[in-house]
Amino acid sequence: MNARIRPDGQRDGLESAPLPDGSAPAYVVAVRALCEFTARQGDLDLRFSPSPSAQEGQAGHVLIAKRRGPGYETEIVLAGAYRELLVRGRADGYDPVANRLEEFKTYRGRLEAVPANRRALHWAQAKMYGHLLCAARGLSNLDVALVYLDIATERETVLSEAYAAADLASFFREQCEHFLAWALAERAHRQARDAALSGLRFPYEQFRPGQRELAVAVYRAARDGRALMVQAPTGIGKTLGTLFPALKACAGDGLDKVFFLAAKTSGRALALGAIDALRSAAGSLPVRALELVARDKACENPGRACHGDDCPLARGFYDRLPAARAEAVAVGGTWDRAGVRRLGLAHGVCPYFLAQELVRWSDVVVGDYNYYYDGSGLLYALTAMCGWRVAVLVDEAHNLIERARGMYSASLDQAALKAARAAAPGALRRPLGALERRWSAWNRLHSASYQSLPAVPAGWLAALQQATAAVTDYLAEMPVGMDPAVQRFYFDALHFTRLAEQFGDHSLFDVRLVHAREGRPASSTFSLRNVVPAPFLAVRHAAARATVLFSGTLGPPDFYRDMLGLPGHAGWLEVGSPFRSEQLSVRIAAHVSTRFHDRERSIPLIGSLITEQYATRPGNYLVFASSFDYLRRLSDGLRAQAGDLPVWEQTPEMDEGGREEFLARFVEGGRGVGFAVLGGAFSEGVDLPGSRLIGVFIATLGLPQVNEVNEKMRAVMEARFGRGFEYTYLYPGLRKVVQAAGRVIRTEQDEGMVMLIDDRYRRQDIRRLLPTWWRVGGVAGPSRECAGTREPRPGG
Repeated sequence: MNARIRPDGQRDGLESAPLPDGSAPAYVVAVRALCEFTARQGDLDLRFSPSPSAQEGQAGHVLIAKRRGPGYETEIVLAGAYRELLVRGRADGYDPVANRLEEFKTYRGRLEAVPANRRALHWAQAKMYGHLLCAARGLSNLDVALVYLDIATERETVLSEAYAAADLASFFREQCEHFLAWALAERAHRQARDAALSGLRFPYEQFRPGQRELAVAVYRAARDGRALMVQAPTGIGKTLGTLFPALKACAGDGLDKVFFLAAKTSGRALALGAIDALRSAAGSLPVRALELVARDKACENPGRACHGDDCPLARGFYDRLPAARAEAVAVGGTWDRAGVRRLGLAHGVCPYFLAQELVRWSDVVVGDYNYYYDGSGLLYALTAMCGWRVAVLVDEAHNLIERARGMYSASLDQAALKAARAAAPGALRRPLGALERRWSAWNRLHSASYQSLPAVPAGWLAALQQATAAVTDYLAEMPVGMDPAVQRFYFDALHFTRLAEQFGDHSLFDVRLVHAREGRPASSTFSLRNVVPAPFLAVRHAAARATVLFSGTLGPPDFYRDMLGLPGHAGWLEVGSPFRSEQLSVRIAAHVSTRFHDRERSIPLIGSLITEQYATRPGNYLVFASSFDYLRRLSDGLRAQAGDLPVWEQTPEMDEGGREEFLARFVEGGRGVGFAVLGGAFSEGVDLPGSRLIGVFIATLGLPQVNEVNEKMRAVMEARFGRGFEYTYLYPGLRKVVQAAGRVIRTEQDEGMVMLIDDRYRRQDIRRLLPTWWRVGGVAGPSRECAGTREPRPGG
């Protein structure tokens, strides 16, 4: 339910609370939450209308209150009962002289642009507070007012209605009655859910090796409200091993919801499958599981705008939502993408936004990382607003570093500004032109093709803020008809300015300059690059009751703890492998260097290694290279040495169909060699058990390429952690190596080989980063250390 934190620190919603007369326990709900359930009506309308920020809204409330008389009351705590329901909230203001209760709302632009469904919600909230105030103070009548404040002009518009206390009481009863049946049904669901989960048993006769240890650690983390990092290999059943104990903790510790976050569609599918397995084993399990998918994958009418004038599934959305919601909870079970789509279309509502509404009524939500960790993540926003106690399970958590960096990075290209200015209406050309002139002036003062600066240029940033403010004001007056080029630049600029306000030593600001040539003026791209996402993610971790991050490669733990913003006391568990070291033969080809300047000499050596292994044991093999160029040269070299050996390659332009065709070559009993790029589509998340894949050659140390950006990132890492090389190059590189090697042994019956091709694999500091269950042998080549292996070379 839509539980909220009360001033005394207790949650509203599912727990019991006595009514004012001490009678039967009540379902506790906030006024806002109740009205959002009962009073929304009409169309879904997502036409862009610039809205005040949270800070501007708070400042607006303070401004309105300061304008009132000395006896004016603000933030009035109110509560009232209706049958088993207890309704609570804070009224914005009350003028005892005028006997007027006021609800404050801030906006930008034209007041008539505020959608009708929002106005209906505002009036409902105000009237609910009006009744609570009349009941608390024995008032026979009351003026109820909505006070709309234009943030830009600070002008107030007051809409006031006079009500008899009896009419307000009648309205209060109607809303409560509408909500109460649903609330009591939700409370019954919660009680049944917790009872079932308290007796839930593991769905199989026994745990896999290491799975029980994992489940116990996750349960304790959820029970004790801790963060936990888990490194556990493929094959132990990490998905079920985390979901099962987290659900058990829902009953024992009163968790409201479990969020299972995955980097890929396959991860979501595994989570939904694990829930179905639990449901099947239990016979009946009253747990509602919801899958969230990206908007572009769920949209039924691509190209149409999300409002009732353009999309039929937005028209009357809130009028038809109650029936769709009621059917969803009546059916229960798993609301996957297909199920939500069927339900939405049956009721004529948008499936994507129906899924977002169903988050409030779900017990488990399965979705992408961005739903919780992005700056505008839906799950995080609802958790903060509703005061939910949640357990967040992060699958394949090693991916979260790069994904979070992308969430908190931004770039603006001068060419995009020029396109926006050319397409802009006349009113916007002046502010956009001022920004373009400031940008060009900066270009004339600099000659370096790439440079990193300690801060965003103040004059340029001021011009950018003025330009976005002008577009904001324009859209407030003219909310439709904006050219796509202007709109794209505007949204990118808003994102950039928000990150610029949070710029710190966790990020880089850099500029790439393309010099003037052939009559074309110089042009540049300004970028804010997040390097260490920890400061942004730490807030998300703190909002969760428990966070569990798990992966087959999550070490060394200090690296991930520092990068992902986990508290210093976060737990660490390394689960032993279920595989025997005898299953995997790991050898090092130490006589080969794959450094950039040694690659030409390496090609025939690597070709010989592959042909010798293939002659010893024919079958399917994968060769991982550091780049597409090196991949092509290696595959050409192998063809020249063994022309009859089947060879196929990953290509830069390969689409989803091409990837499927590539993997289809790996059949049981097949023979041939596939070439792929390390860190690409085939390095992880690919399952080729049995004889579909019997060996992997990794012709690189995996180190990221040395370039200006990576070297600046290295400087940031060195300044923050004193381990710039390790954090920028070594740990990310070895993670990709271990992930790629993990494609070989997928079950306890598999047997295969991994050959690590590079002389640097002999070094003990690198060997210590390899999985402990590997038995590395067969080191070939000279025994001495090669000079200069401490630092990476171009191309890794």
